[in-house]
Amino acid sequence: MNTPPSAPAPGRTDGSSVQIGALVPLTRPGWVEAGRHLLAGLELAVGEVNDAGGIGGRPLKLVVRDTAADPHRAAAAVDELARLGVAALAGEYHSVVARAAAARADTLGLPFLCSSAVLDGLTEQPTEWVARLAPAQSHGWRIYADFLLGAGHTRIAVAAEPSVYWAAGTRILREYLAPRGGTVIELDTRALAPTAVCDELVGHRATALLLLVGHPEPAVSIVKSVRHDQRLAEIMLGAPAGQPEFAEWTRLLGEDGAAIPFLRYLPERLGPLGARVETALRERLAEAPSFVAFEGYDTAAVLADVLRAHGSDRARIAESWPRVEVEGTRGQIRFSRTPGISVWQWAWTSVQVVDRDPAEPDRFRVLHAG
Repeated sequence: MNTPPSAPAPGRTDGSSVQIGALVPLTRPGWVEAGRHLLAGLELAVGEVNDAGGIGGRPLKLVVRDTAADPHRAAAAVDELARLGVAALAGEYHSVVARAAAARADTLGLPFLCSSAVLDGLTEQPTEWVARLAPAQSHGWRIYADFLLGAGHTRIAVAAEPSVYWAAGTRILREYLAPRGGTVIELDTRALAPTAVCDELVGHRATALLLLVGHPEPAVSIVKSVRHDQRLAEIMLGAPAGQPEFAEWTRLLGEDGAAIPFLRYLPERLGPLGARVETALRERLAEAPSFVAFEGYDTAAVLADVLRAHGSDRARIAESWPRVEVEGTRGQIRFSRTPGISVWQWAWTSVQVVDRDPAEPDRFRVLHAG
């Protein structure tokens, strides 16, 4: 564990509350809808903690910073929050941004519970300061690859943008599918317009196209081009990163956005806590909560439990990760060391492959579970 530099007394930035720094994408080019759901979950849990008496009688407070999907902005926010004296960091949706935040938190000795980012290599070296709720990318995307094989797809194209996250996803798919008779064909969306992507799919005789690209663009344009190309009437569109999870997807694509399988981190049935939180989140968001909202709630619930048990000393918080045992909305949360993962990891929350029902796009169909 790195030795942190001197800092204000953790959790005492305003002299009364225990404070947690929250990193959330709230403006473009960040995925704003994901950020809104993540923040709703965090705020709901914090509100419930305070209704129950706070942390030793002191209110728990979120100090929110917008990362806007910018790694440099996130790292600067971590520096600022550390100076303000927050006890810990929570949140972040984008993997590349979370990686920058985790590296900075590790350097500063600031505990960081990452809510949603899945990149396996969240830090370059093993760290004691960072823990994560979301399943690692290699775990979820292998389950997605099993789904593809089970559905009979062996010639799989990926429309990809340059990114550490998308490159890691392509590598996971290729390494898993190749020994099982699958082929992964890479299509660079920097060089190919959506209509040219369609031509490549025909030429390569692909039976599935996975969207490893940003939302809304170029994902929306590619979906529209493929859906309206008669040559590709039988091709399966997929989005393992979860773009169709949010209501904006349906608003932008309508019927074209249905039947596009993606990964979702929810159990088949929620328990009593999950069901209660789902109702509260639906009221707060005025729409169905995504799995990202549940990740936000669980993040704040875990940190509140740790703060009650160990106080707001940063080193004691980080030392507590392996002793966490908290009822979350999607199961009992414990952290452990997982091979190939550099942070403390919940292994694992439930993983589903789902899509939106073409007959009722607001309804999700579970196609596969792992």
